[in-house]
Amino acid sequence: MTANGAPSGRDVPAAVWTGTEMIIWGGYNSGVNGGGAYLFDGARYNPSSNVWRTMNPSGAPPARQFPAAVWDGTEMIMWGGYGDQNYMNDGWRYNPATDTWTAISTNGAPRARFLHSVVWTGSQMIVWGGINASGCLNDGGCYSPASDTWTPITISSAPIGRKFHSAVWTGSAMIVWGGYNNGNLQDGGRYNPAANAWQSITTSGAPAAREDHSAIWTGSQMIVWGGDANGTFFNDLFDYAPGGGGGSGGTQPLYLYLKQ
Repeated sequence: MTANGAPSGRDVPAAVWTGTEMIIWGGYNSGVNGGGAYLFDGARYNPSSNVWRTMNPSGAPPARQFPAAVWDGTEMIMWGGYGDQNYMNDGWRYNPATDTWTAISTNGAPRARFLHSVVWTGSQMIVWGGINASGCLNDGGCYSPASDTWTPITISSAPIGRKFHSAVWTGSAMIVWGGYNNGNLQDGGRYNPAANAWQSITTSGAPAAREDHSAIWTGSQMIVWGGDANGTFFNDLFDYAPGGGGGSGGTQPLYLYLKQ
């Protein structure tokens, strides 16, 4: 893979896959111009041609790190982040076909935050959790690009606020697990946007409390791997099977590796 034409080095940018290209935008690099330490540029990488293309900077969002983004099938939708000593509650849509940016509505949008999670349901982007100056958050919102509108997420029965957690979309619910709030967390919840309701998930057999782990949805299970807690780094792997919508699933170890 060539670095020819690649954007400047950075960490914590937004990244999505379109089906043909990877789009990255924003992030942080204290030694690079373009918004100071916080960056407001990006690029598109096509693995078939091994070519980078710079994204149009006209109308781009203000510089930030930790923006969270989803791909809706046509556009990258990005929301929140942190930049210039501010928590952000704005969002933007980038259309690679036209190479243009469009601001999304902030009417009814969630509070400013970063280190939040986002998932794409097929019709909505769900934003949940994260942190701002008031602390860790357990609220969020559902954004519909078709109508450019937000719907608040109930906090009734929601997990406690957190950052550095994981989130996956099952096809009918968002599952969040783990993270950090004045200590590492070993719990989570399932959010059903159709009912605007939360269910708790079992902690029986769950992985040790952790943050910064990874999680994916297989089509029937959420698989959790890695993470850390107070300087302990994990290389174990667990799967969570929700069960038939009734909260009857469990968390089972697939592989348990000895700590190094």
